[in-house]
Amino acid sequence: MATDLIRSSAPNFNRKRWLNFLFRFQSLFGLVIILILAVLFSPKPNGVNLFLSQRNLLNILMFASEVGILAVGMTLVILIGGIDLSVGSVMAFIGVIAADLLMNRHDVPVLGTIITVGGWSALAILVVCTLVGALIGFVNGWSAERFKVPSFVTTLAMMSIARGLARAWSNNNSIPIALGSSGEQLSQYGSSGGFGDPVFGLLGGTIGNTGLPIPGLIMIVIALIFGFILTYTAFGRRLYAAGGNPVATRLSGIAVGRLRIYTFMICGALAAIAGLIHASRLNQGSPNESIGYELNAIAAVVIGGASLNGGKGTIAGCIAGAFILQILDNILGLNSVSANVQLVVKGLLVILAVALQQLRPSTESA
Repeated sequence: MATDLIRSSAPNFNRKRWLNFLFRFQSLFGLVIILILAVLFSPKPNGVNLFLSQRNLLNILMFASEVGILAVGMTLVILIGGIDLSVGSVMAFIGVIAADLLMNRHDVPVLGTIITVGGWSALAILVVCTLVGALIGFVNGWSAERFKVPSFVTTLAMMSIARGLARAWSNNNSIPIALGSSGEQLSQYGSSGGFGDPVFGLLGGTIGNTGLPIPGLIMIVIALIFGFILTYTAFGRRLYAAGGNPVATRLSGIAVGRLRIYTFMICGALAAIAGLIHASRLNQGSPNESIGYELNAIAAVVIGGASLNGGKGTIAGCIAGAFILQILDNILGLNSVSANVQLVVKGLLVILAVALQQLRPSTESA
């Protein structure tokens, strides 16, 4: 009888083991499949595969970088069972601030004295804008914890607030960025009608004649840092624990509320970095940019195998998800598929990824 029981349970055990394996590498399998399809269905004028051309592959890396950086921050938030709908608006707000501080100077009265603000160096702008992004993230996390409301509500409000601030700051106009060359005099930077610090252009530029996009390298470095944090640090283990079972985590002595606030601050700071890259790449800070980027980031995280219930997800998965979305957009664009159809296909892909989550074994590890 015991032998029969072992035999009957063996198929279930093998099935669960294979499902665990498939879901563990879900994002990798998805990326491989979309790469194969892209190669097969790529236009081939004169026998040349457009998708595999060096220029096209580097463009994919460039355009996937911003969503990839957002997806890293979104992964941390989703791991703790939250969501951040404000990252796209934060990108636009940061882009406007950066362009203004780079190109314009303002005389601000403070305590009876006049302080000139603007004409800053790229490094100063990077530091200040990252801190502003972290501050916005703090407001998102603190308000959700203080008023005991879902982060969906607080970040939805911040999405509107940040977009409104961006439009008010820029008077509903884009702020063009004109960068000086390395030989320009520093005194010209930031003056009205002058030039901005040329170092700012590196954020959205490429490395020499290689064409290798610097935003892609920034995304890889950020992904490696937070992948290490999630895998090998106490902070990462606490994120998984807080998302998987917040009550038990709180009873174990971990300040779950504070942990969530820190996570939203990181997400806001990464959104600021993505906003700086976006402004540098387009040579302008526009209050109407980055609309829908928050949905792309969430889609990348979900496609990468994270659970919206929290407690499950990886940095590698979200980066793979960002590439899957970008490759999908790229191959559809190469085949002259309507942008409206691209949106439909992307939405169906997200639904498929969420539906697959229902097959995930409950005992699967994060």
